[in-house]
Amino acid sequence: MTSCGCLVLEKVEDHGGEAAAARGRAVKVAPGPGPGCGSCAGVWRSRSEAIFPIYVMGSSRASTVAAARGIVDSAEDPIWEAVKSEAKSEAEKEPILSSFLYASVLSHDCLERALSFVLANRLEDPTLLATQLIDIFNDVMMNNKDICRSIRLDAQAFKDRDPACAQYSWALLYLKGYQSLQSYRIANVLWNQGRQVLALALQSRISEVFAVDIHPAARIGEGILLDHGTGLVIGETAVVGNWVSLMQGVTLGGTGKEHGDRHPKIGQGALIGAGATILGNINVGEGAMIAAGSLVLKDVPSHSTAVGNPAKIVGYTEKEDPSLTMKHDARRDYFEHVAIRY
Repeated sequence: MTSCGCLVLEKVEDHGGEAAAARGRAVKVAPGPGPGCGSCAGVWRSRSEAIFPIYVMGSSRASTVAAARGIVDSAEDPIWEAVKSEAKSEAEKEPILSSFLYASVLSHDCLERALSFVLANRLEDPTLLATQLIDIFNDVMMNNKDICRSIRLDAQAFKDRDPACAQYSWALLYLKGYQSLQSYRIANVLWNQGRQVLALALQSRISEVFAVDIHPAARIGEGILLDHGTGLVIGETAVVGNWVSLMQGVTLGGTGKEHGDRHPKIGQGALIGAGATILGNINVGEGAMIAAGSLVLKDVPSHSTAVGNPAKIVGYTEKEDPSLTMKHDARRDYFEHVAIRY
């Protein structure tokens, strides 16, 4: 039996301050049946910070980031191995797709090149040729370790949080939320390199193809889920933290015609429900949940739930980040308390 290389948290019972101090540093490598094993889902976790079963199961966000960076330098790539295995299996089941799967996955030697091929063929038009886009995308992704890490952590996020994403290869090949997010990441690198016209041209094409409009200057963290993605709008100065989940139709927009820092800042672990609109340079705290259809015009505290138009704080989320549980509800005992009071 070979090791899958998963990083998992060593269980520490809470028996006082000494044990509490131990939490956050006790991690170890656990054996498993191989790349993309999936067996680690049953391993004990500390809250939900152990969020990437294949890549990272850390007891703190800092250790998660450090471990993820280490994976980029590793010779092993379990997600890529899983993608290839899935593509080979699907080609055998659906021979009509064998040429597509070979061209998109099996003919490539790494996830970056496969993703470049897929995105270039989705985004090509008469002025942005696929061959040109492949060269641009490969140059960006093969020389940027941040993107190498992000595309894998995003793939894990889709696999973990979206019940409709049964395989890693599905995110790569078929889910436009994942494809549009990775296209934005490339445009963001180009923007920061001073190639702003090309970045804007890509943004326009991404919006046209995927119905997802993310300004290339926006800052988006890792382990992001864009569930469906349709109708998503993220403005120029918006910031989205790590581990955030955004449903379809979400708007992170500005108000009026002001310039400068004018868009929302979303804390890590937040869950933004379908059709939610968050406007202005306001903060949505870590682990907060914005209910579907809400209009948010003021700051939202960490681990709270905002509902309505305009949105009001109506409860608190559970200890786990709602972006990871994907539970779109506030704490039950709060509502029971409100019902008794009123």
